[in-house]
Amino acid sequence: MPDGPGGSQRQVAHRDRGVHRRRNNRHLQRKLWPAQCQCRTNRQTAARITPQSVAMSHNESAMSSVSRRKAYRAAILHSIADPAEVAVGASYEYFADGLLLVENGKIISVGNADDLLDSLDGDVELIEYPDALITPGFIDTHIHLPQTGMIGAYGEQLLDWLNTYTFPCESQFADPEHSAQVADIFIKELLRNGTTTALVFGSVHKESVEAFFSAAQALDLRMIAGKVMMDRNAPDYLVDTPESGYADSKSLIERWHGKGRLSYAVTPRFAPTSSPEQLSLAGQLLTEYPGLYMQTHISENLQEIEWVKALFPERKHYLDVYDHFNLLGERSVFAHGVHLCDEQCARLAQTGSAIAFCPTSNLFLGSGLFNLPMAEKHKVNVGVGTDVGGGTSFSILQTLNEAYKVMQMQGARLNPFKSLYLATLGGARALRLEDKVGSLKPGNEADFLVLDYNATPLLSYRLKQAKDIEEILFVLMTIGDDRTVKQTWSGGRLVHERG
Repeated sequence: MPDGPGGSQRQVAHRDRGVHRRRNNRHLQRKLWPAQCQCRTNRQTAARITPQSVAMSHNESAMSSVSRRKAYRAAILHSIADPAEVAVGASYEYFADGLLLVENGKIISVGNADDLLDSLDGDVELIEYPDALITPGFIDTHIHLPQTGMIGAYGEQLLDWLNTYTFPCESQFADPEHSAQVADIFIKELLRNGTTTALVFGSVHKESVEAFFSAAQALDLRMIAGKVMMDRNAPDYLVDTPESGYADSKSLIERWHGKGRLSYAVTPRFAPTSSPEQLSLAGQLLTEYPGLYMQTHISENLQEIEWVKALFPERKHYLDVYDHFNLLGERSVFAHGVHLCDEQCARLAQTGSAIAFCPTSNLFLGSGLFNLPMAEKHKVNVGVGTDVGGGTSFSILQTLNEAYKVMQMQGARLNPFKSLYLATLGGARALRLEDKVGSLKPGNEADFLVLDYNATPLLSYRLKQAKDIEEILFVLMTIGDDRTVKQTWSGGRLVHERG
């Protein structure tokens, strides 16, 4: 990897990290590690706390005050630019012994602990994490709530998989109780895996989105979701009509869009399951309610592409179908894009539209390999998506592991700092949320993770061999998983702590 302007910075960071780890070893000898963190009101006065006193239930954390200023001390890493556009070393900030200062759910400052500790007054609560890394919360730009119960379904490619597994599973979401039960499981899985923002497909039923938004609102999460619009080429028990899809979407928009940290996404499933009339009404919703998102699928599977050609013979390619109905724009996210051409990528970039790169589902369903370098060439915004349930894990770390393999199979490398970017700031830019989440810059919402270097014996041993933060990051993304996520914080509230 070329060093770039940040090469020497990384070596200094590595040396600092060695000092930090020795300091952490002294903490270990004092048996602070079982408590998982140490809490102090200032540098002179220390107070031990237990995991139980730090951890709160989801409801308690959502209701608790976040007004008190808190400082979190650990190694800290976040993206500040796309490594495809700047030297790799200029794409991130890393503080081997860092401090993150939070108040009222917002980030106040981030930097070296030695530079910031003396400025803290006696009212600041200081929480220290031995052998841990703080990063921004992960952003999942494509995932399906109603497919939670069919994750890992065997043996089909996309179109047969939809008919065999997906549609029967999604039919259950007409039941509000079932929707609420799955929404609770779904959100807990997101948080357990460190995902603090997601762009979520509901089912065709309003109830699925009502349940999801209700659960997300209870925790004050930054989430985006929408009811699937689907009026053809699906079972009779699962279709709406152009009029009912429009009316149900409008009702959900007026109830939920902009409420707290929630946003609505107009959600035609994909071109084959929406008539021209329905796609036209989807575009009309985007015109009527500026600021909405739009999410759908594109060019995931070769059979799907041929189907679109047959259904829309007047359009020159798949993207042109959506373009014709005014569905491209700065808040439009297209999942997959495995088989896009240069012309389509150029049009996505021109309109500010984004792609959700979903490596686990693309491999699991045999769809193909996403061409990230082509998207980068055209400067298309790209985030990463787990695509549960075609994807096989809620873990963004494991999704990045698969993304690396997708690139390797095309003779390219996925730098770990690019992976971090895709999972955080890149996802935020794809969703036009970079002024709120995706990095740890002052003024952003305090959505962040604590990743545990000692989450498993293998991870602990492997990281002791790591020579710098680049290697540490790559190891976390290769053998890390939900166990690596010690804590998840959203808006300054603790919303998950590993048991």
